[in-house]
Amino acid sequence: MMSFLKRLLPKRFRKKGGTIPVVRLHGTIMAGGSQFKQTLNIASVAPMLDKAFSKKDAPVVAISINSPGGSPVQSRLIFQRIRALAEEKDKKVLIFVEDVAASGGYMIALAGDEIFADPTSIVGSIGVVSGGFGFPELLRKIGVERRVYTAGENKAILDPFQPEKEGDIEYLKTLQLDIHKVFIDMVKLRRGSRLAEDATIFSGLFWTGTRGLDLGLIDGLGDMRDVLKRRYGKETKLELIGGARTLFGKRVPGVSLGSFNGGEIAAAATAGLAEGLEERALWSRYGL
Repeated sequence: MMSFLKRLLPKRFRKKGGTIPVVRLHGTIMAGGSQFKQTLNIASVAPMLDKAFSKKDAPVVAISINSPGGSPVQSRLIFQRIRALAEEKDKKVLIFVEDVAASGGYMIALAGDEIFADPTSIVGSIGVVSGGFGFPELLRKIGVERRVYTAGENKAILDPFQPEKEGDIEYLKTLQLDIHKVFIDMVKLRRGSRLAEDATIFSGLFWTGTRGLDLGLIDGLGDMRDVLKRRYGKETKLELIGGARTLFGKRVPGVSLGSFNGGEIAAAATAGLAEGLEERALWSRYGL
């Protein structure tokens, strides 16, 4: 009842402070996820976002981002969910960048009404990259013959065990350009007139928070606690919104915690090694 009466008061008479829900979106952005590996995707973050935006008395939802990117699809899905909840619940969203919000990480950051970062944070990398390995020479050296049978001339496109083809590369680049355009359009829509007139913004480069502020990629410099207390009062409290825990105690909401047999654990560990190398490469790109 008291909560209802408070909402009826004009804003200037309401007591400052209160509790602000905080969602931490930290990690690489990938469709998969398991008890052995923590990743960001719509399945893993949706429960936390729903819970944060359900706090009726909160004046704002704060989101901490620390991600070098990953899947553009999952990045957009998370972005769209944040914006949909913000509009549905009539909540403002403040984004706070820690070490990095680059590529898909920055795409998610665009969901914020305002974006803050540390002067030494890394932001940007508005581009698209694809990578992999080729093994045809390795197979030849160890005496293994690659045999592929398809129905459809392009079914085996970009096969890493066959020699690279110029046509395959050109086709991949058309896909990258399509995705890049979507990313650019999102940045222009969300940042609008705040963006500087600088051709390098959409080149895939990345910058410190200080330079990102000059380019209009972020709105201010500062950490979450200081910004929120300065804006909403010294009595403001932050409530971290968590999810389910994995076998190793890490929070990975949206992931089932069923039982495993020895073979499944071994298979998951092997897959995790490859994913770990991919994740390491994403972080290393930004010196992290």
